[in-house]
Amino acid sequence: MSGIASRRAAEEVIRAGNVKVNGKVVEDLGTQVDPSVDTVTVRGKRVAIAEHMLYILMNKPKDYITTAKDEKERRTVYELITIKERVFPIGRLDRNTTGVLLFTNDGFLATKLMHPSSEVKKIYHVSLDHSLEEDHRDKLQKGIYLEDGKTAPASIEPIPGTKNKEIVVTIHEGRNRQVRRMFETLGYEIMKLHRVSYGGVTADGLARGKWRFLTDPEIKRLKLLVEKSKTSKPKSVKVLSTALKQRIALAKAK
Repeated sequence: MSGIASRRAAEEVIRAGNVKVNGKVVEDLGTQVDPSVDTVTVRGKRVAIAEHMLYILMNKPKDYITTAKDEKERRTVYELITIKERVFPIGRLDRNTTGVLLFTNDGFLATKLMHPSSEVKKIYHVSLDHSLEEDHRDKLQKGIYLEDGKTAPASIEPIPGTKNKEIVVTIHEGRNRQVRRMFETLGYEIMKLHRVSYGGVTADGLARGKWRFLTDPEIKRLKLLVEKSKTSKPKSVKVLSTALKQRIALAKAK
């Protein structure tokens, strides 16, 4: 199996009792492990936990999907990353959305950044098919109901000189296709959607389709966001999720 397996597949392996930490079967998906001390095995085979953490920024182009492999053989963002180490996306962008997409093998940081309690800001440039009405702007800023519940209040700022067709949207959640669904619910079609920033990290100066490693200040900024969240845990502890679950799923497939 190539690429990174699904987190759901990894959770199924854990629930089946095939994962052990220090010889004991893992029953709780939230079990914590310390890579410097603990040993994790899947069906008796040891699973390595990445010690060398990687943090990558991509300026995602259109027509690429955020997955390692696609059954329809569509292009994926992994075709653009030229490293041997396995990394996974912090959140996702749909096929037609462009802009900031972060990757890492740091499971703890990724999990915390994606958790709603961290309230990490994601800023988008939205181009609409027709002008945004003022009452609709008010609804979006207060939160609107989608099929998976009410959204948290969003910041909605029309760009001057665009007749309210281009909007800067800031949200703190990370639901699937959230920005698109917010506007579609109110009768708008998004013509272009570009993520400008994730947690303060931007793709300024980075060409579309290119990637680079995050700078030390950028990594520090993201970690500070995690440390300030209410549910932060000590840096030395890694949660049995995301990166480790990805590796468990890979071990299952072999």
